[in-house]
Amino acid sequence: MVTFKLWSKMILTLSILPLLMGSLMIHKNYSIMISFCFMSLTSTNLEMFLIFDYISMLFSATVLIISSMVLWFSEEYMAEEKHPYRFNYLVLLFILSMILLIMSPNLMSILLGWDGLGLVSYCLVIYYQNSRSMNAGMITILSNRIGDVMILVAISLSLSFGSWDILSMNILLDNPIPLFLIMIAAMTKSAQIPFSAWLPAAMAAPTPVSALVHSSTLVTAGVFLLIRFHNMMNHKIFLILLISSTLTMFMAGLSATMEMDMKKIIALSTLSQLAIMMLALALSLWKLAYFHMITHALFKALMFLCAGFAIHNMKNNQDMRKMSIILTSSPTISTCMMISSITLMGLPFSSAFYSKDLILETLFLSQINQMILIMTLISFGLTTMYSFRLTLMTLWFNNLGPKTTMISETQKMIIPISTLTLTSIFIGAAMNWILLDTPLTLPMPISTKITSILLILLGALLANYLWTTKPLSSPNPKLHKNFSGNMWFLTTLTPRPMLKALQPLTLIKTFELGWNELNGPQGTHQMIKNLSHSISNTQKLNSLTMISIPLILTIMLMTL
Repeated sequence: MVTFKLWSKMILTLSILPLLMGSLMIHKNYSIMISFCFMSLTSTNLEMFLIFDYISMLFSATVLIISSMVLWFSEEYMAEEKHPYRFNYLVLLFILSMILLIMSPNLMSILLGWDGLGLVSYCLVIYYQNSRSMNAGMITILSNRIGDVMILVAISLSLSFGSWDILSMNILLDNPIPLFLIMIAAMTKSAQIPFSAWLPAAMAAPTPVSALVHSSTLVTAGVFLLIRFHNMMNHKIFLILLISSTLTMFMAGLSATMEMDMKKIIALSTLSQLAIMMLALALSLWKLAYFHMITHALFKALMFLCAGFAIHNMKNNQDMRKMSIILTSSPTISTCMMISSITLMGLPFSSAFYSKDLILETLFLSQINQMILIMTLISFGLTTMYSFRLTLMTLWFNNLGPKTTMISETQKMIIPISTLTLTSIFIGAAMNWILLDTPLTLPMPISTKITSILLILLGALLANYLWTTKPLSSPNPKLHKNFSGNMWFLTTLTPRPMLKALQPLTLIKTFELGWNELNGPQGTHQMIKNLSHSISNTQKLNSLTMISIPLILTIMLMTL
C-alpha cells in the first residue's frame, strides 16, 4: 500500500516554513525575489523569477495544509483502488504546479504552472476511466485550454515591453488588450459565466481530488492571477468582472437550490464563492478577495471531505434523497459538516463572516447599479438556503437510504477532518487581525448593518419551509429541466459547440486510418519491403547465374 500518510506528514511539516515566513513578512513588511536570466531575446530577457512575499507564502501554506489532509484522508478513501501510486503521484504533481504558479511573478513561469494545473486536473478528472469521466474531462480540458491560449497570446503581445515580470509591467496600462486576455484566462480557470459548465462536470473525479483541486487550488488560480495584476486593471475590466461575477453568483445559487447530487451542490457553492471573490476584485478590494480565498479554501475542503465520508460509507451514493441519517452513527463528522455549513452561510464570528460581511458592507457603500446590488443580496440569501437544505437532508431527515447502515469513524478520516475544522474555525479571526488594516469596522446605519444576518435568517426559514414539509418531493420538473436546474442552459450549450469543434478530428481519424494510411506510411513501408525483397531475389538469382555458368562451361569442355 502506498504511504499516503508519510507524504501527508512530510507536506504538513513543509507547510510550517511558508506559514512562519508569511507571518514574518507581514510583520516586517518586506519580500524576497530571486531572479535567474537564461538568455536575452532582442531586448527581452528570458528570466526565471520566484517571489516570496506574504501573498505567496500564506497561500502556499494553505495549499500545503489542505494537500496533506487530503492525502491522509485518501489512504482510507482510496484503499480499494488498483492504482494508488498513480493517484499519489498525480496529486503531488498538482501540488508542485500550484506552488510554481503561486510563487511566479513572471508570465512565462506562470504559464508552466497554469498548464500543469490544467493537464493534471484532466488526468484526475478521468481517473475512473468511464464514459462520464471522459466527457467531464473533455469539457474541463477544453474550457481550460481557452485560458491557456489567452495567456500565450498575452505573452506574445507583451514581448515588445521588455519584460514579462508582473512587477515591472506597468507600461501595459497603455495597452489594455493583454490585460483583457489575462482576465479571460482567469475567468476560464475560475469558471465564471460563460465558462461555468465545467466545474460541476468535474465532480466526476474522486472526492479527495474535488476537495483539493476544485475547492482550494485549481479554481482559485484565476482569482490569484487577478490579485497579482490588481494594480494594472482599468475600469472596463472591472465592469466586465462585476457583471460576470454577479450573474455567476445568482446562477449558481439558483441551480444549487434545485440540485440533489451532494457533490454538485458543493461544486455550485464553490462557484458562488468564486463569484464573490471576483466581485471583491471588481470593487478593487483585492485584500478582501485574498482573505476570502484562504478562508474559503479551508472550509470548502472540509465540506468536501465530510461529503466524501458520507459518500464512502453510503456505498458511493451521492443522491441526498437516498442517504440515511449519519448524525447518530457518526457524531464527530456530522459536527464538522455542520461547522462547514455554518461557515459557508457566513454566520457571525465564523471564518467566512469576516470576509463576506466586509465585502457586502463595502458593496453597500459603493456607487453601484441597484440591480447588481439586489442580485447580490438574493445570492447571499440563496447561499444560506442551499447550505441549510444540504445539512437538513444529509444529517437530520430520514430519507430513502438503508436504515441499518453502520458507519465507522476511522482514525484515518477523523484526524484530517478535525484538523481542517480547527483551522476553519480560527483562520477568519486570525487573518482579520493579521492581514487587514485597522479600523476594520465600517460606519453604517443599523438597518444596513444587520442585512447579512437578516439574509441568513430568511434563507434558513425559506429552506426549512420548502424542504422540511415535503423532504422527498422533487422540485418543479419544468423549472429544473429548462432553466434554473440546468445552469441557465450552460450545461447544454457548452458541450455541443465543443463536440462540433471536435468533429473534424473524427474525420481526420477516419482519414488517417483509411486510404491515407495505406497510401502514406503503410504504403511506403510495403513498397520498400517489396522492393527489398525483389532486390534480394535478384541478388540471389545473380549469384546462382554466376555460379552456374562456369559449371556449365566446364561440363561442356569435359564432354568435348
